[in-house]
Amino acid sequence: MNTTDMGAALRRIQLGNALSAFGNGFTVPFTFVYVSEVRGLGAGTAGVVLATFAVAALFVLPFTGRVIDRRGPVPVAVAGTVLAASGSLGLGLSGSEPVVIAAAGALGAGISVVQPALATMIVWCSTTVTRSRAFATQFFLANLGLGVGGLMGGLIVDTAHPSSFIRLFAIEAAMFLVLGAVVATVRLPRTARLEGPVTDTGADAAGGWRLLLQNRAMVMLCVLGFVLFFACYGQFESGLSAFAVTVTHVSPAMLGVALAANTATIVLAQFVVLRLVEYRRRSRVIAAVGLVWTVAWLAAGASGLVHSHHAVAVVAIISTYALFGLGEAMLAPTVSPLVADLAPERMVGRYNAAFALVKQLALAIGPAVGGLIAAAGAYDVYVVLLVGCSLGVSVIALRLGRHLSASQDAPIRPTRVVAHSPAPTPEPAH
Repeated sequence: MNTTDMGAALRRIQLGNALSAFGNGFTVPFTFVYVSEVRGLGAGTAGVVLATFAVAALFVLPFTGRVIDRRGPVPVAVAGTVLAASGSLGLGLSGSEPVVIAAAGALGAGISVVQPALATMIVWCSTTVTRSRAFATQFFLANLGLGVGGLMGGLIVDTAHPSSFIRLFAIEAAMFLVLGAVVATVRLPRTARLEGPVTDTGADAAGGWRLLLQNRAMVMLCVLGFVLFFACYGQFESGLSAFAVTVTHVSPAMLGVALAANTATIVLAQFVVLRLVEYRRRSRVIAAVGLVWTVAWLAAGASGLVHSHHAVAVVAIISTYALFGLGEAMLAPTVSPLVADLAPERMVGRYNAAFALVKQLALAIGPAVGGLIAAAGAYDVYVVLLVGCSLGVSVIALRLGRHLSASQDAPIRPTRVVAHSPAPTPEPAH
């Protein structure tokens, strides 16, 4: 497959991903309200539903990577979209607690399967030189789709009319099926990764994980990823929101503005940031993210100290969310491509799934820790903890840099030696 064909395949993948994010945006902001109030199942059940998303991911991700490496990412992604669509439609149509939780599990499992499959497809359709831009574009389109979907969902939803929520979940399900249809038409290069006998024994699976754990750079990257996701994404819907409302005394409406500032920063800054970071060492870019997030958490802490000056406190909280967005924009072209460049040829799916598993662990533990600290009212401890985590990101990133080759840490410098992107084979995967 030539470069033009690879570019066309990549554009299809990006389009499908953007459409699924658009559909996901219709339901993400309203799921808790829908389960607890519209279906009348209570806040406890709504909390279980949200937790089920993460738990389902933890169950399926350990097996997803091996299936991707054995069967290819396309059938795995298609199966994941069908599972996610059934879960989304189930959430919209079901009214009993067991069915709602089961539907949430299907949706969470489906999304978790799709993410590493799409990441592997992007790796196969890009080179070491183009990979950072490809992942940055994916992140940009996903956030744009979520933002637009959330705005349109807000115009449709009406708590007095449950049928409006059914429309939201139906739109989400339809967009997952569109993603599956688009992915199914993609012709992938690099079929050599799937050639030759591949055993399916427990020993083979254990050997794959053992090989991954022996890769010190990958292990350090997973530790780094856990701290990254814990310190940022794991706090958005729990500790940071509670801190903003309880300590800074920000209204829920203004909290929505802060979240919008986060998305707007990503959308507006992504490609400007890309031009600034793509020729720099990845480990140092990630270390800089830790410093940016340190400033963000200090701004959050300052907002609590000046809460009596309401306007200043609100600006500080909005700045916190915007700074997180800036850090996210810096991570998009660095972390995911680095996972791909660390992976052996036949284990790209497993490496992507392993990193996704680390992310889900952080997203499960982060809100729990934030919620416990919020319940105890120990917000000073909370801010100090997250400042420490952000500084830890910088320290771990710099240590990681010592274990990376020149082509892994700075893959598109003029003096690079490309070691992880052999020329693709001419035969299509499908």
